Amino acid sequence: MRTDLHATRERLLSGQDSASAQMAHSIEVAESPACQHAFLATSFDAARAQAADQASLQRPLAGLAVSVKDLFDVAGQVTAAGSTVLADASAAAVDAPSVARLRAAGGALLGRTNMSEFAFSGIGVNPHHGTPANPCDPAVQRIPGGSSSGAAVSVASGAAFVGLGSDTGGSIRIPAALTGIVGFKSTARLVPLEGALPLSSTLDTVCAMTRSVRDAILTHEILAARRVTRSPVPLASYRMAIATTQMLDGLDATVAVAFARAVARLRQAGAQVEEIPLAQIRDLGTIQATGGFSAAESYAWHRPLLERAAALYDPRVRARILRGATMKAYEYIDLINTRRAWIAGVDAALRGFDAVLSPTVALVAPPIAGVAPGAERDDEFFRVNALLLRNTSVVNMLDGCAISIPCHENDELPVGLMIWHGPLHDDTILNIALQSEAALGCKNSGTA
Repeated sequence: MRTDLHATRERLLSGQDSASAQMAHSIEVAESPACQHAFLATSFDAARAQAADQASLQRPLAGLAVSVKDLFDVAGQVTAAGSTVLADASAAAVDAPSVARLRAAGGALLGRTNMSEFAFSGIGVNPHHGTPANPCDPAVQRIPGGSSSGAAVSVASGAAFVGLGSDTGGSIRIPAALTGIVGFKSTARLVPLEGALPLSSTLDTVCAMTRSVRDAILTHEILAARRVTRSPVPLASYRMAIATTQMLDGLDATVAVAFARAVARLRQAGAQVEEIPLAQIRDLGTIQATGGFSAAESYAWHRPLLERAAALYDPRVRARILRGATMKAYEYIDLINTRRAWIAGVDAALRGFDAVLSPTVALVAPPIAGVAPGAERDDEFFRVNALLLRNTSVVNMLDGCAISIPCHENDELPVGLMIWHGPLHDDTILNIALQSEAALGCKNSGTA
C-alpha cells in the first residue's frame, strides 16, 4: 500500500525523511511515463521552494505535493478546463478559495492536471492533450475515469498526495474507483465554488482524491474550513442499506465479486446491512429527460464561446452541451421543483439508515482504445460513459455526500465501494468509511 500523507508527515516530523526528498520523488514520478498526459502544466520550482520552507512542515500538508485540476484558478495561470478554446484567456488574478486553502495548509502545488474537456465526461479521454493511462495495469492502457483524470493519475501513481478536482456527476468518485484510490464528494455547499469553471452550478462540488480515508478527512477539513466530528462507535452501531434498484444491474464479474465480498466483510465486522429497493432511483431518467441540469446550465455558460468557436470543442462534449439549447424555461423550473420533491422522497426512504452501500461504478476500467476520440467509437464511448455515471450521479441529484474506497484484491483491477447518503451526512459517511477501510483490508493499486 502506498504511504499516505499522514504517515509521510509523521516521518517528516520525526526527522526520518524530508519534505525536499519527498518532493524530489513526486517530481520524478510526475516526469515519468506513469504520468504521461496527466499534467498540462507543472510548477516544480515553486513546489520545491514550498517543500523547503520549514514553516510548511508545521502545517497539515507539510510541504507535500498537491495537484490542481485545470478547472481551478491559480494566480498567474490560465484556467482552460482541458480545452483549447480557452488557451488564450487571461490568467487568473487570484487563487480559487480551494487552492488558497490548500496553499495555506502547506500544500505544494505540483502542477495543473488534465481532464475531460470542460468536465463533461466520466471517462477521462481528452482529444486535445492526450489521455493519461490508468496506472493500475502496466500491460493495457486503460481509462483513468473522469472528468478528474489527471488528478486521479497524479495520486494513484504516487506523484501527489492530494488531487484537487470536482464532482458534478461522479468526476471524483469514478476515477478514484477505477484507479484504486479514495475519492470523497462532500455535500456541495460545504466548499466554495468560486474560482472553478462551472459545469452545473446546481450539481458542481469541489473536492479531492487521496491515498486513504484519513487523508480524505484532513483534506475535506482544509477545503471546507470545518472540523469533522470523529465518532468512536463501532461498525455494529451503524445501519446500512444496499439500494437494489438499478445500482446493481449489469455489474461486470470483477465488480460483482468485489462488492459482494466487501459487503460480507462489513457484516462480519458487525455492520447491519439490509437490501432496500429505493425505487425512486428509477424516476431519474424521466426527471432528466429534457437534458438535466448539466446540459441547461453548461449551455448558458458556453453559448457565447460556442457561437464563435464551436469547432474547437471536443465534438462529444459539444453535443452534450448543445442538448441544453432546447430546454424551455418552464422545463428547467419543473426540473428544480421535481428534484426538490424527489430528494424529499429519497430522504424519507432512507430514514433510519446511516448510509447506503453501492458499487461506485458498474465496471472496471476498459481499454482507452475502445473509447478514444473518433466518431466510429462514439456509440461505445456513450455506452461506457452512461454506465460509469449511473450510480454516482444519483448522489449529486440527491445533493448528497459520498466516498469511494478501494475494495479489490491485489490481483484484481480496481473496484470502488461507494458509501453515501443525503446532504450534510458527511461526518457519518467519513466515520463509516474510516472503519470500513480497515475492515476491508484491501490495498490500493499503484506504483508508489
